[in-house]
Amino acid sequence: MLTRMFSWRIVLFAIAIAIVAGTVFYTRYLSTKIGNEERQRVEEWVQANRVLQVSQEPVSISFANMILLDNEDMPIIATDSADRIIDYLNLDTIAIKNNRNYLPEKLADLKTLHPPILWEISTDPPIKYKVYYGNTTLLNEVKYYPLVQLLVVALFVILIIALITTQSKSTQNLLWAGMAKETAHQMGTPLTSLQGWVEMLKESGGNEQVVPDMEKDLERLKLVSDRFGKIGSQPQLVPTDVVQQLRIMEQYIRKRASGKVSINLQVPDYAIETLISPTLFDWVLENLLKNALDAIEGSGSINIVLFQNPEGVVIDISDTGKGISAANISKVFKPGFTTKKRGWGLGLSLSKRIIEDYHKGQLFVKHSEPGKGTTFRIVVPGGVEVKDGQGMVST
Repeated sequence: MLTRMFSWRIVLFAIAIAIVAGTVFYTRYLSTKIGNEERQRVEEWVQANRVLQVSQEPVSISFANMILLDNEDMPIIATDSADRIIDYLNLDTIAIKNNRNYLPEKLADLKTLHPPILWEISTDPPIKYKVYYGNTTLLNEVKYYPLVQLLVVALFVILIIALITTQSKSTQNLLWAGMAKETAHQMGTPLTSLQGWVEMLKESGGNEQVVPDMEKDLERLKLVSDRFGKIGSQPQLVPTDVVQQLRIMEQYIRKRASGKVSINLQVPDYAIETLISPTLFDWVLENLLKNALDAIEGSGSINIVLFQNPEGVVIDISDTGKGISAANISKVFKPGFTTKKRGWGLGLSLSKRIIEDYHKGQLFVKHSEPGKGTTFRIVVPGGVEVKDGQGMVST
């Protein structure tokens, strides 16, 4: 599905590039053609002025006046050979009256647009003028049209990609929820059966050494089933002491670590309550701590630190393991990504979904350096202190 979505993005991008490229080339052709026609118009205007100055024929004068009157929107400034302004046409007369710098500034602008047309009057000695001209409204519109179209096409492509991404994410969420519900449902029947068998073993006697271990495994299976069931639906968030949750998970991971692993827990000596789903939050902590344990490969240290800041309750889980390369940091939360020989690569992806989608918090790699270790940070909004049993004190 991701490959198909990626191919659609390439197709859309290629279509957009083709549209914009075609428009740009055609617009350049049009603007060049219009520009040449406008220069010809200015040359005709200059020639018309020459005719008016030297001709006394009525027909010639009438034709020259027609050319002069036809130019109603092209700005023109005529100067002498020293660039002193002697005449102008189609400029803002109000601006000329109110701002004495308007004409010089306008002349400077026109000089940047087109080379002047030379106008020479046959006198003795000859008088030479230069005619500077600007673009008509039509030419300006044609020149800026590709930019407008580029913006429209860009917005169109962004909108389509956003819709495809949203649809893909929605489908992915439904798939996650469906798989989680189905897993919890499929585990329900054998769990009920196993619970019955354990009760029978208790009553039959002679199984005192076996039954406690079986009960522990059964409780573990129930916990896994409960986790998947909560992922498949919107979990209920309840006020929970996150300090106690961390203490429990620290003890859980300590039992599974070798004697060469040092686990340090730094938490306040009072309770901090915030709204979480205890079952799912424990799953996140378990995933991060197991990853840390795998990263140090049997020897090293794991540091767990809890504190509060304006964003909420913050938990940093650090290890002194092999670290994550810069190229992989952006991939660690993607489904299927793993550097382990075993595993599905879903633990961190599920953890991020639990924290960000269900708890409206953040889970990210705060820091990682190959060969030195990694720090994951959890941020959960809210958090109130409970000190000495005196109730909740807002922080």
